[in-house]
Amino acid sequence: MKAVQFQKTGEPSAVLQTVDTQRPAPKSGEVLVRMLATPINPSDLMYIRGRYTVPAQCPTTPGFEGVGVVEASGGGLRGRLFMKRRVVVLNRRGGNWADYAVVPATEVIPISSGLSVEQAATFFVNPATAWVMTREVLKVPHGQWLVQTAAGSALGRMIIRLGQATGFRTFNIVRRESQAEELRGLGADHVEVFDEAKNTPEELSASIRRTISIAGAGAGFAIDAVGGATGSAVIQSLGHHGRMLAYGTLSNEPLVFSPRVLMTTSSKVEGFWLGSYMSGVSLPYKLSLVHRLTKLIQAGVLGTEIAQSYTLDQIHDAVKAAEDTSVQGKVLLRISETPV
Repeated sequence: MKAVQFQKTGEPSAVLQTVDTQRPAPKSGEVLVRMLATPINPSDLMYIRGRYTVPAQCPTTPGFEGVGVVEASGGGLRGRLFMKRRVVVLNRRGGNWADYAVVPATEVIPISSGLSVEQAATFFVNPATAWVMTREVLKVPHGQWLVQTAAGSALGRMIIRLGQATGFRTFNIVRRESQAEELRGLGADHVEVFDEAKNTPEELSASIRRTISIAGAGAGFAIDAVGGATGSAVIQSLGHHGRMLAYGTLSNEPLVFSPRVLMTTSSKVEGFWLGSYMSGVSLPYKLSLVHRLTKLIQAGVLGTEIAQSYTLDQIHDAVKAAEDTSVQGKVLLRISETPV
């Protein structure tokens, strides 16, 4: 079978290669999945560069998300239940950029046949993160503001649409004016351009307070995928009992703030990682979440715009496209054409 691998961490276009390797065999509690498609997510690229939460044990195959069909089981009730079914593959160890992947049966979830392969492949990481952070963890009330960084990303756009659908408002932070105009056209409540080279964190924090707060009281809810000066500015904007979820490190820079910022407002900064969250919930909850997300994807609220698709042999072109800021939408690796 074919698989994308890297022998050492580094720039994806330099270290990735497509190789022929032996098909893996599932052990007890695991299933063998024939992969249909898998996206190239920022987390995958961070993993390849050695900057992700989970360190790579090289040589290894990337790929945390995707869709496939269960072909074999190493034993166990879930494995038998999922045989020949199309499933979302949440591979916490990586390994989905291949013809076949072996994963614990607890990391596959049956997916509706009503979704296209493309939407099924991108079903979980962004849609589930958008829903869980805003509706399950922060529970942003109707009419309240949510501050978000990296608002021009696929996830950021989903959160704008989710806010429109469920009633919360969004203060959206982007780096370029072109992104701002596009988000305004999508109906974003407020878009702010913040360039760390031109603006100070204090300016951004003050703008947040002016825009969304009564008498400048501060933000009640925020999510940050950037870190660095941008995320630090959002922390400074938090109001009394405000909460921020840090769920990404796109700038590769740390958050820098005085503890007094939190002390004087009783605000909180918490980490969020979907993998950890999902490992702590039950199968009935996962199935319920899948049902909810399916409806929201079909309604266009949490759907993913697909930009381009590539084969495993085209991996160098694929990762370059995934990091090209002019490419709008998600880049996919299309592995198999036949769903069953």
